[in-house]
Amino acid sequence: EVQLVESGGGLVQAGGSLRLSCAASGFTFDDYVTGWFRQAPGKERDWVSCISSRDGTTYYADSAKGRFTISSDNAKNTVYLQMNNLKPEDTAVYYCARGFNRGCPYMIAMGAFNSWGQGTQVTVSS
Repeated sequence: EVQLVESGGGLVQAGGSLRLSCAASGFTFDDYVTGWFRQAPGKERDWVSCISSRDGTTYYADSAKGRFTISSDNAKNTVYLQMNNLKPEDTAVYYCARGFNRGCPYMIAMGAFNSWGQGTQVTVSS
């Protein structure tokens, strides 16, 4: 059974930083993508960033470019999202998701992520 467990959320002031972690277990394939998504109250879930295990290629939503960095530690089977210069509009529940590698752009567009974590709350105060 695939399990994804997010951690690292919390309350931070605007301009601060947080690093989210997504620890994965039970995923038996070597070729996959891991994405970070977020959902603010009353809004739809949006993708934030994505990374391919095949070659480490990364993708960012416009809202994350220049401020967020996705990375992976394959030995620990963990994907990170370093978030800097946080803004109040970054407040949301952040989820990680994983699926077989069909390319981040395709999987984001098609909603093709198979497994999801339970989410971690990020709150940015002004």
